[in-house]
Amino acid sequence: MYTETVFLSATTTPFSYLPIVLQLIAALGFVGITMLATHFLGPKRKTSDKLINFESGIEQKGNARQPVAIKYFLTAILFVLFDVEVIFFYPYAVNFRELGPEGFFAVLMFVGFFLCGFIYILKKGALKWED
Repeated sequence: MYTETVFLSATTTPFSYLPIVLQLIAALGFVGITMLATHFLGPKRKTSDKLINFESGIEQKGNARQPVAIKYFLTAILFVLFDVEVIFFYPYAVNFRELGPEGFFAVLMFVGFFLCGFIYILKKGALKWED
């Protein structure tokens, strides 16, 4: 039985990017034509009721440029940090049998560092909302 092996070359020519360029031109053209069409064909009645800011049916009160407590930003950053760390558990869960005891101890170290960071955050009071 004879099988023929065909090797595909990994060379890239500018012609290889033609489908991407065509799709980009089509997408940008669609957006541009749609925006121009709505600008020229849409109604242009600007009344005082239409020009008022509207936020989910709630009347606006005060200035939107008031300072926000740093606790909101700190909590968001901590959430992202710990959420990304938890994502690193997925490869271990998939391959825990192949990693053996060395992988287990590596994950224990990772969890230890993770808990040390969490305890540090609790000691610093980063998650306390009382002023």
